[in-house]
Amino acid sequence: MRKDASLEIEYQVLDGASLDVDFILTSPDGTVVVDEQRKSDGVHTVDTEEGDYMFCFDNSFSTVSEKVIFFELILDNMYESEKEPEDWKQYVMGTDLLDMKLEDILTAINNVKARLSKSIQIQTLLRAFEARDRNLQESNFDRVNFWSAVNLTIMVTVSVIQVFLLKSLFDDRKRSRT
Repeated sequence: MRKDASLEIEYQVLDGASLDVDFILTSPDGTVVVDEQRKSDGVHTVDTEEGDYMFCFDNSFSTVSEKVIFFELILDNMYESEKEPEDWKQYVMGTDLLDMKLEDILTAINNVKARLSKSIQIQTLLRAFEARDRNLQESNFDRVNFWSAVNLTIMVTVSVIQVFLLKSLFDDRKRSRT
């Protein structure tokens, strides 16, 4: 990472036992920037320093179940210091006839590009929420079907036993032979 850029990390536990995980974000000098315990989701924005950042998802507290995690890294202002080549401006003629300057158009286009990329990031996050909810829904569906089948089996067994007992009550054991 370069200095004075922005690092945003979003994460969400999509599937697993209790939908929680530990999260640690460490700066290049080794200091812990974010330390969260047993969270299902999180969004963190950090102004960066020069160097490599490290992040870790830890599930060691839950050795029985595995987790599925969605995460996204968003890097802003990474290449702001590099100037764009302005060679193309020499080929444009008649710009003084327009009310807007080329710089205004370029600014408007960059704003549209930034907003479009932000909307793509939000849609990706919403898809992750949808995936987590769908996994939970499918898990609940399987549980409900299992216990419904168990309940149905018990009801059929009890009804067969009741029919047999009622039949045996009215069954005449002393049959006279003629």
